[in-house]
Amino acid sequence: MQKSECHRGVQMRNRLTDNCDQRTSSSVQVKHGTPVQQSKSSSSTSSPESARKLHPRPSDKLNPKTINPFGEQPRAPSAFAAIYSKGGIPCRLVHGSVKHRLQWECPPEKLPFDPLLITLAEGLRETKHPYTFVSKEGFRELLLVTGAPEKAVPLLPRLIPVLKAALVHVDDGAFERGLDALVQLSAVVGPSLNDHLKHLLTSCNPVTT
Repeated sequence: MQKSECHRGVQMRNRLTDNCDQRTSSSVQVKHGTPVQQSKSSSSTSSPESARKLHPRPSDKLNPKTINPFGEQPRAPSAFAAIYSKGGIPCRLVHGSVKHRLQWECPPEKLPFDPLLITLAEGLRETKHPYTFVSKEGFRELLLVTGAPEKAVPLLPRLIPVLKAALVHVDDGAFERGLDALVQLSAVVGPSLNDHLKHLLTSCNPVTT
């Protein structure tokens, strides 16, 4: 009897020891897994996006798409560029290997000067290609057609302010194109330009220091 009772006591002790070992190992696994979960949670809360979601700025609610006033803003196309893009100028630039040229939709002598000549004169203030070439060459070729003096003289009161705007432009290229156009116009209309020269004197006066 004593031996059987001792044997049963040893078995119970062994079972208790096994249960304690299993509980200890499981607790060790849980403790090892806890830091990983804590690191994931800490990293998720420390990211800028989560922080922004948890603590949104007042400006985000008021205007989330604020435009930078100091950044480069898109500019609307000029009047000449808009007219040219819509086909309002009856010619197109043809790129050549050596030099460019204009291709007219119909012979220039059949085109009305009003308002085409004035529109080309307004394009002399452009600073980007192809508008610079189209306006300069188109103005020159239109003044070469037969009957150009009779068509250009009535337009002088409206042409002179436009040419003056090119002459006072801050861009040197625009000034040169305006001056060339004035010389070409003078050769075509002759003395009819004299009455309008007083409006150009302030533009052509050299700057003195």
